[in-house]
Amino acid sequence: MSKSETTTLALEYLDRAYKMQLDGKIESAIKEYKASIQIFPTVKAYLFLGWAYSLQGNFELAIDECKKAVRLEPENCSTYRDIGIYLMNLNKIDDALTWLKKAARISVDTSKHLTYFNIGKLYDRKADWKNASKYYNKALLLSPDYEPAQIALIRISTFLN
Repeated sequence: MSKSETTTLALEYLDRAYKMQLDGKIESAIKEYKASIQIFPTVKAYLFLGWAYSLQGNFELAIDECKKAVRLEPENCSTYRDIGIYLMNLNKIDDALTWLKKAARISVDTSKHLTYFNIGKLYDRKADWKNASKYYNKALLLSPDYEPAQIALIRISTFLN
């Protein structure tokens, strides 16, 4: 099988897995993601497999898959952001901050406001209102209409006064 045929087949598995996942067929999606990865590993397949595991509440496996994606493409901010969010779900605040700050340092990030917002949420959980406010404001500089950051800033403003 040529490289083009291999890639096409892997993408077919990936596409099928994604559709299954959206239909709530998580176990079937996981099998398809794994098949895609076995044929031709991609960052997207690892990230989506991690996402599927996270939907099952298995954040440790989700993190493992994202770390595989990091090894494939170290400058992909989504991998770092996803790891940070999964660690946040495990209530590992300081570890989550480390990964999210790595994501924030990557220059090409079309969703950097989400990274800043999640860093703000972590500081919020630590009751560090000053830093939480700083990151919520950074999120709003990039996406002024991002309502979760607006609401968070209003909520913590009482703590800052």
